[in-house]
Amino acid sequence: MHKVENEEDYEAGLKDGLEYDIKVIIEPNIVGREIECAVLGNEAPRASYPGEIVMDSEAFYDFDSKYISKEAAQLHIPAKITDEQVAQMRSMACKAFTACGCEGLARVDFFFTEEGEMIINEINTLPGFTEISMYPKMWEATGIGYGELLDLLIELGLERYRREQSLKLTRHPA
Repeated sequence: MHKVENEEDYEAGLKDGLEYDIKVIIEPNIVGREIECAVLGNEAPRASYPGEIVMDSEAFYDFDSKYISKEAAQLHIPAKITDEQVAQMRSMACKAFTACGCEGLARVDFFFTEEGEMIINEINTLPGFTEISMYPKMWEATGIGYGELLDLLIELGLERYRREQSLKLTRHPA
């Protein structure tokens, strides 16, 4: 991933991206706070309190910041937004989860602009569970500890398995 601010950076980022795949995604830079919401469920999902990623500097939130460095970013859980905004974000996260046909777990990432606009950036259908991952931390702040969260995820998986086993499927030989 590259953040570009001029044509030279654009060309370099594009060249680098095409080293890894024949397709690249180019999207506009949205200036705003990065706030995330964990979602859990199958047919009736629920969302955690949102958490905010706050960078310690002007650094770009890249792979190392997300998954390796404990010092690159601070996590504010719950995010410092109003109760009304929390409710709106939780609702939007569940609606996005359902609209995309997600089940089990996902993390919905938002940009929260200075104008108060909430923009869904992406849905992570298999969010991390490392010691610096937001997903379990947001559920802990919402009142569901790590062990209970794992139990709920197993139950959701079994629920989905039982539902799919009841379906009449035609199997074709390979």
